[in-house]
Amino acid sequence: MDPSSLKHRLTDDERKEFEENGFLVLENAIPEDLVDRLIPIVDRLDAQHRADEGLTPHERVNKLDFVGMDEVFLELLDWPTTFPKVWGILGWNIQLYHSHMTVSPPFPADERPKEVELHWHQDSDRLNFELETDPQPRVSLKVAYFLTDTRELGRANLYLAPGSHLWNERAKAAAEGTQPEGGRAVQVAPGTAVMFDRRIWHSASPNVSDVARKVLFCGYSYRWLRPRDNMAGARFMDRHDPIRRQLLGASSGGMGYTSPGDNDVPLRGWIREHAGEAAVAP
Repeated sequence: MDPSSLKHRLTDDERKEFEENGFLVLENAIPEDLVDRLIPIVDRLDAQHRADEGLTPHERVNKLDFVGMDEVFLELLDWPTTFPKVWGILGWNIQLYHSHMTVSPPFPADERPKEVELHWHQDSDRLNFELETDPQPRVSLKVAYFLTDTRELGRANLYLAPGSHLWNERAKAAAEGTQPEGGRAVQVAPGTAVMFDRRIWHSASPNVSDVARKVLFCGYSYRWLRPRDNMAGARFMDRHDPIRRQLLGASSGGMGYTSPGDNDVPLRGWIREHAGEAAVAP
């Protein structure tokens, strides 16, 4: 793993912000040249998916497990400006458990909605019904890499409700189609990453601009949680270093997920070596 990532470890202020609001906005997370490399690949996969599924040019695509579809995507797994903040929040016993590529084309000009209709939800589906504590445990988070400009409203902006990751009861969130108290649009430049807690109430929104919105979401969880994807990226397992293999699901066996040894979690050893014992969360 790139030692330059140590320059981007989670700060105390960032930890406080994430704990209070449930998300962080990380400007200039990926450089322009990487954005330029990623967009043609996204466009190719988007066109293929539309052809395979018979989708129109105006329908939204949410392609799961995109990380396994091109080796360049694997660079995002341990990206130096974002991954240290992931393990800063979750610790070292983590994996990539989910990824999805979202392309939101503009509505046709004559079909654009006059009002923004939002569909607020939390990630991870059954976890929100079957975990009993209040508040529920975090378990996972996502890093969203924005490849297109959403600084203007109407560009299929992601909406987040700060602090709502601590709301257990759905009754505390606004009814579907309306905005929870304090909910706001994420308006960011290309190359920005937004890291958010899986529990936060969030929503997509319509694209009434003339520009397609393109975002790559990487979800990280504890290694004992079953992946939401088929994890096609595991086919690249032998080409990468031990930490990426950990993130792609490598383990010595079933016990290695819940009682990991050093070979199961090389990230732990890397953190200890480069950041010291105090940085290794218990």
